[in-house]
Amino acid sequence: MKSILSKAFTVLLLMLLLYPGISLARTKNKKVVIAYVTSWSKVMPDPTYLTHINYAFAHVSDSFDGLRIDNESRLKAITDLKKAHPHLKVLLSIGGWGSGRFSEMAADKSNRKKFAQDCLRVVREFNLDGIDIDWEYPTNSSAGISSSLADTENFTLLMHDIRKAIGKKKLLTLASLANGKYIAFDKIKKEVDFVNIMTYDSGHPPYHHASLHRSPLSGHTTCVEAVKAHVDGGMPVEKLVLGIPFYGRGNKTEVKGFIDYKDLLSLQGFEQKWDDAAKAHYLVNDKGEFVLTYETPESIAFKCDYVHTTGLLGAMYWEYAGDTESGVLRDAVYKGILQ
Repeated sequence: MKSILSKAFTVLLLMLLLYPGISLARTKNKKVVIAYVTSWSKVMPDPTYLTHINYAFAHVSDSFDGLRIDNESRLKAITDLKKAHPHLKVLLSIGGWGSGRFSEMAADKSNRKKFAQDCLRVVREFNLDGIDIDWEYPTNSSAGISSSLADTENFTLLMHDIRKAIGKKKLLTLASLANGKYIAFDKIKKEVDFVNIMTYDSGHPPYHHASLHRSPLSGHTTCVEAVKAHVDGGMPVEKLVLGIPFYGRGNKTEVKGFIDYKDLLSLQGFEQKWDDAAKAHYLVNDKGEFVLTYETPESIAFKCDYVHTTGLLGAMYWEYAGDTESGVLRDAVYKGILQ
């Protein structure tokens, strides 16, 4: 027994010496923390708090048979972080709200396969660890993009084609709507490594947009309900990642409709309230009216506990630059998931 323990300690010591970026927490914790990092932001992410970065965004090309990347030089700077932090995985996220041409591309077998091959090209060219598909949303044109009733089936075919093109050693992930609609999870569960559930934007004042549990103040979907919808749809719980917003939703009169966490901290004249049923903070005005729904380190702690107790793979957040310079929220996610 002493010999086995000695060997285990030696292996651990070698890992720490060879890979100084790795922490003890990561050697005993298989959970993931994923940050979306945008092409238009300037701040460089600190890999200490992360296991994965999803670079946002690339888009389906105008010719429907490839992709184009926003701000390629920034993507290169992000992937260069791996040199000093070998634990870090960087994926290219393709899509986002209002990013179209998915429907046309996925409907055509030739274009779909060419697109998949172009995914392989950028994986190799930019030293990426995988591809993240953010088609918002198959069969739905609410973002002003084209859609078709065949999109759900074609999404399945697309994920199969991308997996075949990039191989099994690279990651293939996707972002999905909280309610679990539009995607046949049971048909892609073997192709994808994990699903990032966008468990936010489910409401606006006077309702929470990302509450953990249901309360009278919860929006259309809660985090718990979102996870259930995905599991019921056929995705294993251990492949699900819980989304956390680093921004709030205001009532558009006293507080703007979208506001980063770092900016909402300076709001004046409002009172913070806690909804213990939903496990969510919110602000009210001097009349007691709900004016802002947002995340806090306290609400994040409850979500992290939920990730562990239910066997979810980890947590994801949109987006890194929404946090304070000192990293109040990312620190809460790191401590809740990886430590």
